[in-house]
Formats: sequence, C-alpha cells, structure tokens
Amino acid sequence: MVDNDESLLSLKDLCRSFGAVTVADAITLAVPEGQALGIIGPNGAGKTSLFNLITGTLEADSGTIHYNQQDVTGVGAAQRCKAGIARSFQIPQPFSAMSVFENVLVGAMHGAGLSRGQANKHSLDVLERTGLASRANDAAGKLTLLERKRLELSRALAARPKILLLDEIAGGLTERECHSLINTIQSIQQTGVTIIWIEHIVHALMAVVDRLVVIDFGRLVADGMPEQVMESDLVKEIYMGLDTHA
Repeated sequence: MVDNDESLLSLKDLCRSFGAVTVADAITLAVPEGQALGIIGPNGAGKTSLFNLITGTLEADSGTIHYNQQDVTGVGAAQRCKAGIARSFQIPQPFSAMSVFENVLVGAMHGAGLSRGQANKHSLDVLERTGLASRANDAAGKLTLLERKRLELSRALAARPKILLLDEIAGGLTERECHSLINTIQSIQQTGVTIIWIEHIVHALMAVVDRLVVIDFGRLVADGMPEQVMESDLVKEIYMGLDTHA
C-alpha cells in the first residue's frame, strides 16, 4: 500500500452500482508517480468500470478521486484528460478513414490542448516512440491488429499523460506481437509515465508491472508484489478458478 500523501492518484471508498449490480465497492487505492500497476480479475469484476470512474466517463455514487493532490471527483472527462489522465480502449476504434498521423493529431490537439504546430511535432514524436512512424500517412483502417493496438497507445500518449490507463491492450495478439508491445510499454514507463494496466494475459503484466491488484465483484481483494499476489490462495480461487482446499 502507498500513503495517499505520496500518490499521484488516490481513490477513497469509491462506490458505483447499476441497480443491484455493484461495479465498485468501496475501493481505496493509491498509486505513486512512476509506478506500473497491474489490475486483474475475472470478467465482469468491475475493472473497466474502475477505469471509467478514474477517467470521468462514469460518475461515482460516493467516494473521492484525487489526482495530483487535487480532488477531481466532480471534474469531467475532458478536463481530466487535459490534466494528464489518458487511456486506451480494449477494442481499438480509430477514425478509419483518417491517416494514422491525423488520428494521433486529434489526441494531441484535443487531449493535450496543443496548438496545431505543437501538435504536429508531438504527434510525430509519439509515432516514433510507438513504432508507427512508417505508417503515418496510411489510412488507419488498413492497419493490422498490432498496429491498431499501437495506434490506440499513440492516441493516448498524444494527450501527454502523467497517468496512462491500458485496457487489455495485449488481447488477441500473437506471442511475438505481445512481446513487441511489451517492449514499447516498458520504454514508455521508463520515461516516468505512471501506468495502470488491466490485462488477462498475465505474463505480459508480469513483465512490466511492479505492483498487482485483484478486483472481484467490484471489491479490491488483493494488493502487493506481483509474484506474491499470483501465488496467493485467494487469487488462485477467484481469478484462476482453482480449489485450493481440495
């Protein structure tokens, strides 16, 4: 656990329900600047809903969200993005008719609020970092799955985030493609960007994150060093479906 006073992002007793379904059940979590945090849990556990709460696309029923020592609980998604909270989505949805460069430019201008000239340079820099510079002028709709994942990453990075939220970005990739994407994410973290990563491909997470939390039925049920969390009986029962009492 991390002291809230030292954290870049702090969630306190965060709750959200849809009728009888609870997607966030008094979640308290603090993430220090520069950390790579992994989030795992079964389907429907509330992981993506947690991302929606952090980014402001979903309102909390109760609890607070502090970012950079500021209470952003009532702040809208656009303002949170401009303040430095950006995310990728599980299913890439680029502007297919636009070029790769134009897709990233939108993120730089509207996410980071850069001028056109600043956004042009920043977008090219981002494409270099994510390995898409050679596809800059190609239509986004013609990209391979790995390239679409890289474009999702690029659009999020274009917003110049302090915190980057990745939602199952490795899903559907081959082992080789996954390893390539891991290298890119590692290089991003090395620049000081704080990463929070939801992923079902656990070995991808284990290659990057230095802390792992587990969510089940909207509750945070485990938090600690990745290897220790994965070895716990609770995680084996909840996440892997193993009966540790057999």
